[in-house]
Amino acid sequence: MRVSEIYSLDIYSDNGQYLGEVRDAIVDLEKGEVSRILMEEWKNSGEEEVRRMLQQKSILFKNIKNIGDVVLVSAIGGMPKNNMSSSSAELSDLANR
Repeated sequence: MRVSEIYSLDIYSDNGQYLGEVRDAIVDLEKGEVSRILMEEWKNSGEEEVRRMLQQKSILFKNIKNIGDVVLVSAIGGMPKNNMSSSSAELSDLANR
């Protein structure tokens, strides 16, 4: 599947909560894989806005359970797991790219 094929797909948690829409993706070029999907567009954003997006509006790709007509992600209490598993070092690294 191409990354471009998931753009505009709705994102739902595995308990049925609507989380947003795929608007962008972060690709780890060293590994050749998608590391996160974003529910807001990345471009033209300042450092603080990028940090907010990474903490509140992104989902680790490893938390995606299925991609079909929608993107289904694992959730804890209705929120994506990425909010629980992102380290501050990871967020700083991504925000500074």
